[in-house]
Amino acid sequence: MVASEFPANPEEFRGRRALVTGASQGIGEAIVRRLARGGATVAAVSRSAPGVPFPEGTIFMSADLTTAEGCERVVKETLSRLEGLDILVDVLGGSSAPSGGFAVLSDQEWQKELQLNLYPAVRLDRGLLPSMIRRNSGVIIHISSIQRKLPLHEATLAYAASKAALSTYSKGLSKEVGPKGVRVNTVSPGFTETKAAQALIGRLSETQGTDYQATRGGLMKSLGGIPIGRPARPEEVAELVAFLASDRAAAITGSEYTIDGGTVPTV
Repeated sequence: MVASEFPANPEEFRGRRALVTGASQGIGEAIVRRLARGGATVAAVSRSAPGVPFPEGTIFMSADLTTAEGCERVVKETLSRLEGLDILVDVLGGSSAPSGGFAVLSDQEWQKELQLNLYPAVRLDRGLLPSMIRRNSGVIIHISSIQRKLPLHEATLAYAASKAALSTYSKGLSKEVGPKGVRVNTVSPGFTETKAAQALIGRLSETQGTDYQATRGGLMKSLGGIPIGRPARPEEVAELVAFLASDRAAAITGSEYTIDGGTVPTV
């Protein structure tokens, strides 16, 4: 059974209003679909619509959340159309920085990574948290990355640093708003086999003259190995997010959950 086939209680999030960013593909899209299957009214935010239509009833908002103006517009539209919010899942993230280590990372490249991986969460939280605090109820989940603990200095140093900032911010925020009825947690995925990741593996296999599985295995090895023998699936990350957003996790806040198949070595 794959994660997308796991039974979901259609009443679990009935009456709950959720906003998910980075929603058009990968982990974000999987979270939108999982929360909708649980009965939530979901607003999905991304620059472009997904290739496969969202579930019926999903509210799609097109916005560039790397800008203050884009975040402000989403806050206003969310409060207007949903009249408040119960669950906020900040998924948006990624990296466009060049490889080559610290020397190739200009101020502009650092700023771009922060604008993509930190500022959208900060701005949306700032705009939407007050409505949660007024009701003394709400859940915020930030999607970070295991690279905050295992940075790849050659290729993703700025990305890793910006995700580390997001995790630290999340912890501090949880301490501030926990007494006000709002839970804040972080989910840090490892290598997740999204459609974009599959496309990357396909391109690498063509370049290297190897088959898909060999290239996939080589990529996992380069990341330090995955003890379970495969990457996570977007639907599996979505299941974890759904748990943390639910009343089953009512006593969990200020925590970071890693979902990486055992990649990060811990004692």
